[in-house]
Amino acid sequence: MSDLITVQGVVLLAAPVGEYDKRIVLLTRERGKISAFARGARRPNSPFMAAANPFVFGTFTLYEGRSSYNLNQVSVTNHFVELAGMQPGIYYGYYFLELADYFGREGTDEREMMNLLYVTVKALLNPKIDQRLVRCVYELRTMAEQGLCPQVFECAACGHETEEKEPVFFSQKEHGILCGSCAMGGRDAARLSGAALFAMRFIIQAPMGKLYTFKLTEEVLKELEYHVGRYTAQNTDKSFRSLDILEMMTK
Repeated sequence: MSDLITVQGVVLLAAPVGEYDKRIVLLTRERGKISAFARGARRPNSPFMAAANPFVFGTFTLYEGRSSYNLNQVSVTNHFVELAGMQPGIYYGYYFLELADYFGREGTDEREMMNLLYVTVKALLNPKIDQRLVRCVYELRTMAEQGLCPQVFECAACGHETEEKEPVFFSQKEHGILCGSCAMGGRDAARLSGAALFAMRFIIQAPMGKLYTFKLTEEVLKELEYHVGRYTAQNTDKSFRSLDILEMMTK
């Protein structure tokens, strides 16, 4: 056996392989997104049976084979098994994992995305937090963490530093807000309220532990859903299966 490596991570995906094995995709702090085989994980007495599943956070010990990593040992810190019984919460969760998988790359530092996933799943389990708001927060903060943050602190066209009391517009084409003058120039833009602008700025800047400490009125939440949802779709070139299911369930 080659040298063992230990990583902290979260299971994004688990798929059956053969009769008893599983292939898992991990988002890790130390090595970015990697895949590994969990030999015998589908056997009833396997030590990997509970650990080789989506939403599992823990410390994973691996060894490198000829073409892939292989799971050697797992110390689980959180299973989040209660999410499985939540509808439509489980599909929000799967969508968040899919989005993390989409952006994940091997060899990158994924500490912030791991932390974002952790606080987001915790928020999904909190009945006092609207799951639609959780989606908006996760999508926008993911865009920010991936270097795709929309410009929400100054006009994306002229650079004018806007205040929340000023009339502003959000442009998908310009990847951010426009002041009233620039919005008149024929660019694709829709009005953005001061409350929605404040929320977007907070989501982008807030410490991870404070991300889910605010509420929005139904009107502002719908506004945020519209702008953030369109922005996320514009910056991804994939159809997310769990999102398709989620949107069918919540129509």
